[in-house]
Amino acid sequence: MARDQGAYSASRRSFCWTLAGALAAPSLLLGYHALAQVRVYRVGVIFQGGPEYSIVKGLKSGLQDLGFEAGKQYVLELRDLKGNRKAAEEAARDLEREKVDLVYAVNTSVNVLVKEATTQVPIVFAVGADPVSAGLVESFARPGGRLTGVHFLSVDLTAKRLEILREILPNLHKVVTFYDSGNEVASAAAKLGREAARKLNVEIVERPVASVEELRRALIALKKEDADAYYYTSDAMVTSQSRLINDTARSKKLPTMGYEQSLVAQGALVSYGVDYDEIGRVSSKYVYRVLTGTNPRDLPVESVSRIGLAVNLRTAQELSITIPQSLLLRADEVIQ
Repeated sequence: MARDQGAYSASRRSFCWTLAGALAAPSLLLGYHALAQVRVYRVGVIFQGGPEYSIVKGLKSGLQDLGFEAGKQYVLELRDLKGNRKAAEEAARDLEREKVDLVYAVNTSVNVLVKEATTQVPIVFAVGADPVSAGLVESFARPGGRLTGVHFLSVDLTAKRLEILREILPNLHKVVTFYDSGNEVASAAAKLGREAARKLNVEIVERPVASVEELRRALIALKKEDADAYYYTSDAMVTSQSRLINDTARSKKLPTMGYEQSLVAQGALVSYGVDYDEIGRVSSKYVYRVLTGTNPRDLPVESVSRIGLAVNLRTAQELSITIPQSLLLRADEVIQ
């Protein structure tokens, strides 16, 4: 009798565990199903390197603020072109073949190549030239295709940059600049610089280059007597080598004018332009919305117009340059 009761108790316990398992199974299945539904978006990022890493950093920060965490909700597939603009086509084709959910591309000339090299993947851009004139969108209000994004002032500020440089250096006569001779956007920016300099009675010493290697050789050959200062033409290939340019310019006692604020942190004397970190943060809204289902054609292009003046007093002291107090009072950032 005791054995029968023991067997009955064991059987009852077995039944209870089986029943509990059966009841729990749907919950477990639902849990596994929920995990399976968590999607990690893949975003291809095509950029020229150098200061543009600040844009990538701003993009990550912006997505984090929107609740998108790197590694959980999305991953970035970085394609640093290292100044080789033409490599953008192959990078874009590879990313589309890998079926990324979106391509984020920086600067106008790169986006033109990315658009031509792909057929289906949506593209969010960050460009410093007119995206309509470049053929990226039909209009700011109605992009009309698979591209949209952020436009910021860069090329249009060339004249103002030269005016500021002249304010710092009243005896300015010659300014040297390098730009990619095969880049239409950079050539247009160089033309604007030429015209602005003529009005200021300043000569622009133009040094067109076709590659990063040619730029490096030209920098080595640059002599202090060639110019009174260096200024950055809006050209991503050249700017990808900004650290080398800034170091070379300082060694040859040439003050430098940049078009993006992080250049001053790298040792340039002064810059007048946008903050690349902010460009990345604004871009994150577009990346987020496209990833979560909004068609790029329904997202008007946003223009970022906040311009900042930055000055590096350490570089000024090193070059024995006195920055006018009136300019320091207007500066948004002063590096001591």
